[in-house]
Amino acid sequence: MRKTRFDFIGRSRLWLMISATLMAISVIGLVGFKLDLSIDFVGGSSFVVEGVANTDITAQDLDDAVTAAGATGVTAQVKVEGGRATGVIVRTGELDPGSPEEQAVKDAVLEVTGADEVQVSFVGPTWGQRISAKALQALIVFLILIVAYISVRLEPKMAGAAVVALVHDLLLTAGVYAIVGFQVSPSTVIALLTILGYSLYDTVVVFDRIKENTATLGGVGRRTYSEAVNTSMNEVWWRSLNTTMTSLLPVGSLLFLGSRVLGAQTLQDLALALFVGMATGAYSSLFVAGPLLAAWKEHEPEMERYRRRAERKATVAADGTAASIADTTDVIGDAQVTDYVRGPGRTPRRKR
Repeated sequence: MRKTRFDFIGRSRLWLMISATLMAISVIGLVGFKLDLSIDFVGGSSFVVEGVANTDITAQDLDDAVTAAGATGVTAQVKVEGGRATGVIVRTGELDPGSPEEQAVKDAVLEVTGADEVQVSFVGPTWGQRISAKALQALIVFLILIVAYISVRLEPKMAGAAVVALVHDLLLTAGVYAIVGFQVSPSTVIALLTILGYSLYDTVVVFDRIKENTATLGGVGRRTYSEAVNTSMNEVWWRSLNTTMTSLLPVGSLLFLGSRVLGAQTLQDLALALFVGMATGAYSSLFVAGPLLAAWKEHEPEMERYRRRAERKATVAADGTAASIADTTDVIGDAQVTDYVRGPGRTPRRKR
């Protein structure tokens, strides 16, 4: 296995600054731009036209026409291929099916687009609230099960660090959606749950290696917990990188080729969340979860004893006073261990 000598723990403050900056940008994006929730979440009426005759139509043309027809809360999107409009989607506030208001908006869309037919759908507020509540419930249940599993399989502090990394990934993904203006649909929620699983997989791989390398911590090697964590992350670094790259390539094809080049707009909601979530998940498992766990564990009394012992050993080695090791007494739990040094002038007997 290829290994590196990268100092993950020693540069933890740098990773903290980078993550804090990215999360601040995400929060600003969420507050300033807000998420564009689909009709499935907020309710309302949707008017979809495929194959418009007026290929020069703009979103502003649709907005003006539909607003003049009496609709409120209008959001218009134009599907463009090769610089020409090929379809439109108009969302409005709730319009009763078959009402004069709905017919007026439908006629306005047909007039502006020059199309022969428009598909009309209606989602009531109750449905939107129900699907939002179900999505939140699924996320809460997911987190509870994950915390319970990691706490039992590994340890509670690893579960806490994993949850912090998940929140980090969710916030960054939501911020990207708000900034780029992509619509949040039910497929986006599915993608978010998928990337949470992917992020946790990467984090659990790192934590499992850390648990293996810290099982004999405080033995002959006398490493600190942070040193063991740093070694563990170097051992899995290439595995995480290779797994992430091979996963991002097909998802990137969906996002950039499928939705942008080929015009399959329904793929972009799913692909963007997967792409951003997988990238941030790989980053957070190494640069957020690992350093956070090390900082958390180093405050435990036992880990502080290991650290002080490693510091004494390093000081003795630096001074070159090997004899002073005989006066060094280490305390592990309730037992005392004193290093033995052979007395001066004693030589081993030769075997005859």
